[in-house]
Amino acid sequence: MDFEQRISTDAGTLSDGDLWLALKAGQTGALGSLYDRHSGLVYGIALKVLGQTQEAEDLTQDIFVKLARSTAYDPQRGSFRTYLAILTRSRAIDRLRSRQSARNSVARLQAGDQPQTPTPADALIQGERSEEVRSALAQLSANQQQILRLAYYEGLSQATIAEQLDTPLGTVKTHSRRGLLKLRQILQDRWGN
Repeated sequence: MDFEQRISTDAGTLSDGDLWLALKAGQTGALGSLYDRHSGLVYGIALKVLGQTQEAEDLTQDIFVKLARSTAYDPQRGSFRTYLAILTRSRAIDRLRSRQSARNSVARLQAGDQPQTPTPADALIQGERSEEVRSALAQLSANQQQILRLAYYEGLSQATIAEQLDTPLGTVKTHSRRGLLKLRQILQDRWGN
């Protein structure tokens, strides 16, 4: 009996780690078993954070679809259930922030708060500052630059960056913090603040 057949018949006896490794090895039946085992947990967390059944259902589906392509989970670092709980909470919070940002944008537009056109002098000062920030950013390590660019230029959360770079979240947070501290010091030295 090959592993795919074993998954379909013995899924209840395989550990989450075994199912994860099978999924990474291309055994698609493992995803169904992991879904059956953990979708209730993912949905429950998503519903608690988001407060809307449709959004919780969408997030649950997204988590498992992305799980099939992800390599971020490491069985040596903790349980699969804990990994899913943290991942779901993080993604749900990202969605809440996105929803709030969209509401704020709509509210500003409805209130007539149109951004003012900067004066030529303001535009020049802003351009010079942007160039100084880019120059300071270039002095950071490659990892710090990449993480800060993803966070501040592309607006990604640290959890999303960790998944995208296949790097532990703690490492992303450390590189981000150290990079920001170094960037602040470089800019303070330049601007005399």
